[in-house]
Amino acid sequence: MRRAGFILCLAAVCALGAGATAVRADTSTTIADGVLIGSVDVGGMTGQQATAAVKGAYYAPIVLRVGHKLVSVKTFHFHVYADVATAVQSALTAAADTVVPLTPTLDAQSLQAWVAALAKKTNTLPVAGAVALRHDHPALTHSHPGRALKQIPTRSLIRDAITAGDRTTIVAPLRLVQAKSASSEPIIVIHRGLNRLVLWNGTHYVRSFPVATGQAIYPTPLGEFQIVVKELNPWWYPPTQDAWAKGLKPVPPGPGNPLGTRWMGLSAPGVGIHGTDEPWSIGHSESHGCIRMQVPNAEWLYSHVRVGTPVFIVAR
Repeated sequence: MRRAGFILCLAAVCALGAGATAVRADTSTTIADGVLIGSVDVGGMTGQQATAAVKGAYYAPIVLRVGHKLVSVKTFHFHVYADVATAVQSALTAAADTVVPLTPTLDAQSLQAWVAALAKKTNTLPVAGAVALRHDHPALTHSHPGRALKQIPTRSLIRDAITAGDRTTIVAPLRLVQAKSASSEPIIVIHRGLNRLVLWNGTHYVRSFPVATGQAIYPTPLGEFQIVVKELNPWWYPPTQDAWAKGLKPVPPGPGNPLGTRWMGLSAPGVGIHGTDEPWSIGHSESHGCIRMQVPNAEWLYSHVRVGTPVFIVAR
């Protein structure tokens, strides 16, 4: 009986030892060679190792190069979710060189909002070239383009990177925003001393006209101005602040209108370029500060300039 009991006890111990060995073998089971979970090679890994590797790849931050700057964003901003546990279980029983699919999901609205916020930080406005005079001729300074993030392609690149588990740095697509060039814009230069008005197209000469400028007592102002208003067949209203206009009444459009048929008001108060009912005054300093033109010339100029056209009035 003692011998029989000893044998039974020994058998039980052996059975227990065998069971413990089976558990250790199960927990140390490795995935077959060449098995991929999505884009991650998990061949030869245990389930725990594979889980860590896949999460490390698919939940790693996204890095973008925006111009010369690197921007990193964590995937939780987009509510990314990947069923890694199910994929690992499939991988543990998969044959060698098998690809176990893994398709993460994300929240499209969160992605759109994040990219829009990035665009606000990225976008810059263009700087237009300025217009200046050099030796009484227009000269243009260089303009600088702005930039704008292409939001739709950027969202697509981020989405693709999340889906593929790819963490290669994304080059954010940008587009240049060109400044409006003054090289093809009208520019007026008025030579007060010569009683000449010259129209330029950027730095290219277009046409010159004789004009009348202000009398010595009412000089045409010197400086840089712009056209702020254009009127077709304007009324003339006497400037009540000037003694010479005392007692005069407004004049409607017509042959006797002192402004002719066109008025191009400048940013200098009360001063404008216009036609005249006194054509004999052209070529002389006869006005009360305005720039008079022959009516046909004023009509031609009116059709070739716009509100905002720069006007330079120089002494010579």
